[in-house]
Amino acid sequence: MMADTLSRERRSWNMSRIRGADTQPELALRSLLHRKGFRFRLHKNSLPGKPDIVLAKYGTVIFVHGCFWHRHENCKNTTTPSTRPEFWRAKFEGNVRRDAMNEKRLRAEGWRVLTVWECDIERNPEKVAKTVSGYLRRSG
Repeated sequence: MMADTLSRERRSWNMSRIRGADTQPELALRSLLHRKGFRFRLHKNSLPGKPDIVLAKYGTVIFVHGCFWHRHENCKNTTTPSTRPEFWRAKFEGNVRRDAMNEKRLRAEGWRVLTVWECDIERNPEKVAKTVSGYLRRSG
């Protein structure tokens, strides 16, 4: 196991800077969807999981998930820190469990749920936007 090269205070400060909303991938997807004519609400906290994008007209919510935090399967960004691996494993398992519960609750309320992954947006944002808009237009 490799020791952390940062002090506890510096690591804490770094972690506190990780955003939960308005991330770069989220902003990119929102911009592309808006240019394609979609109008939406953001981070509606009355819905389970506070979805990143809410398209009420289409009965659809979109979560833009970071690969690291939400454990995107078979993604190179889904790593586990070598420091305190038990802590991280529990943290990640809790995130995945919470995501599944929120999706289940949203579907029970009649919402369609899309999850878009950070790496997909970074790799090919136009393709993701085209896929999402096609999905929405077929359902709308």
